[in-house]
Amino acid sequence: MDVPGMLELWWTVPVGAALAGYACSLAGLTRPQRAVWVTARVVEVHRPGHGDSTRPGIPVTVAFQDPSGGREFRLRHTGRNGHVVAAAWVGQEFPVRYPRRRPERFHLMLDSTGEERGLGGPNCMLLLLLVGLVVQAFVVRGGADGLVCLGGLLLIVGALSRDREYARARAALLAGAVAVPGRVVAVTRDVHTDGEGGEIVVHAPVVVFTTHEGVHVTALCREGIAQPGLSLDRALTIHYAPADPAVFTPDLDHDRRERAAAVRFTIGLLLAGIVSVALGVAFLHDLLPVT
Repeated sequence: MDVPGMLELWWTVPVGAALAGYACSLAGLTRPQRAVWVTARVVEVHRPGHGDSTRPGIPVTVAFQDPSGGREFRLRHTGRNGHVVAAAWVGQEFPVRYPRRRPERFHLMLDSTGEERGLGGPNCMLLLLLVGLVVQAFVVRGGADGLVCLGGLLLIVGALSRDREYARARAALLAGAVAVPGRVVAVTRDVHTDGEGGEIVVHAPVVVFTTHEGVHVTALCREGIAQPGLSLDRALTIHYAPADPAVFTPDLDHDRRERAAAVRFTIGLLLAGIVSVALGVAFLHDLLPVT
């Protein structure tokens, strides 16, 4: 088969990978399904150093018991084996998974919802397939079909987005927020390179505060602090949700604006999808002139 003919079969790769992933999930053979799942408890919280990278999050030492032998393990999590912890306190609990008889290779999860079946890989392949079909529609079938496919993709992404659900849940938790004093104890620093070779420095303050229940919280605060790079030792007022101290903000108005922006973005995706489909259909039926 010639090269152009082989390129036309590009879709078989993501389709095959997605089908294989879904089949493994149905058979219970994915890595998360074969792993041991336990609940880990934070027994020690380590503050990031001033000027450290944000990527490891808040380092914590967790303790969990291996159900097969009953042995308890105390292991340090620094963001490399699992999700990044953005807010931590002693006694906090996280789901943890690890290969059988290998607890030192644990992965810490912020939430086990949707993680147990191991569908992340095949879902990514499915999304890659949809993006490829949109590109192919533009290249092979023309702009009208491409617009319809692009609009469909935007509608799917917008409909599956959890931003609105997240914003509503966060708003409900912060509706009864409690204010306590806090302080910036360190400022993390990450340097990124833009497209022109320039450096972009991103700072994220590390704040500590104590809830009314006596829980000492250490957390990264990426939003709501003015001039974060100069905020070391700054005193703050922290507003936290009593039901979950990990939901907090130093600026309630800023938090409302950020939630509203996330909702507007999702609505914008849906509207863009509708407009794209409508334009594509109009072009297909010669309702609009093609320039």
